[in-house]
Amino acid sequence: MFKIKVSNQIIDYSQKLLVDHNFGNRGVADGNYHEQLTGLIGQCTIQTMFHVNLLTGEEGFDHGKDLEFAGLSIDVKTMGRTTDVKDYYVNNFIALQKNYPTDAYIFCSYFEEKKELTICGWLPKSELEKTALFYKKGTKRYRSDKTWFRTKADLYEIPNKKLRQVKTPDDLKQQLSEFASSVA
Repeated sequence: MFKIKVSNQIIDYSQKLLVDHNFGNRGVADGNYHEQLTGLIGQCTIQTMFHVNLLTGEEGFDHGKDLEFAGLSIDVKTMGRTTDVKDYYVNNFIALQKNYPTDAYIFCSYFEEKKELTICGWLPKSELEKTALFYKKGTKRYRSDKTWFRTKADLYEIPNKKLRQVKTPDDLKQQLSEFASSVA
């Protein structure tokens, strides 16, 4: 895992995008304003790290394609946190998204109070179902602090420990490049 300080420019840009666009287009578990903002902050921060153009909102529904790198279509998944990320935390993945035409997922956590994005790791799409635990819509899920929620849709949980671990932005890019070469 590694952390990136989120710039005020990314936060402002993401907030302005949500004034004009609703990025929840699945019809189920689309995310409220705050959840969409968290996702946009994560996506825009990763796009900046990869030196690709930020989304404008004019593109329409992206079908899970947040960026392309080394020939891979990558979806950035970001969860909001109120603490620093722990290795035993999980990443939630809405099952409706597993059929989108993407090759890999980058999992992030955004600690709003600190304006920090933790890149928890990544996973090839082909490893999602064998790595994650599946829960049907309405399942009661407990967090490590004993609070709980009911799933809004069918859900996969991927523990940080099961993600491909990365230490730096260059390490992440290298691993993705190597993966792309192996599947080409």
